[in-house]
Amino acid sequence: MYGEDLDAKEQARNRFQSELEFIQCLANPNYLNFLAQRGFLRERSFINYLKYLLYWKEPEYAKFLKYPHCLHMLELLQYEHFRKELVNAQCTKFIDEQQLLHWQHYSRKRTRLQQALAEQQPPQQQAPPHANAAAK
Repeated sequence: MYGEDLDAKEQARNRFQSELEFIQCLANPNYLNFLAQRGFLRERSFINYLKYLLYWKEPEYAKFLKYPHCLHMLELLQYEHFRKELVNAQCTKFIDEQQLLHWQHYSRKRTRLQQALAEQQPPQQQAPPHANAAAK
């Protein structure tokens, strides 16, 4: 019995890791283009699998994602029109460029926000050197 429980846990862990790795690959438009050109995005079983993977949008799973943009792509992959357009290399290039622009804008905006917050905070008073020695 114990060995079976351990085996089931190992299988569940492997499945979790495989799905985590696969779903994060969906953030890569070139990988999506690869899948579309090879016909995976037309197969009913693959489309059903993509639908199944929507559970990754739940916070208890999404917290493990390193590339959360993959969730947006997963959502778009639910639409047949989007899946068909991914065969087109120009579409893939456009998505890739838009992602890059988004990341650049996000990092610049975040840097400016952090700088503004740092400027708003009053300077912290530092304890004088050897404050503990003076208190004795």
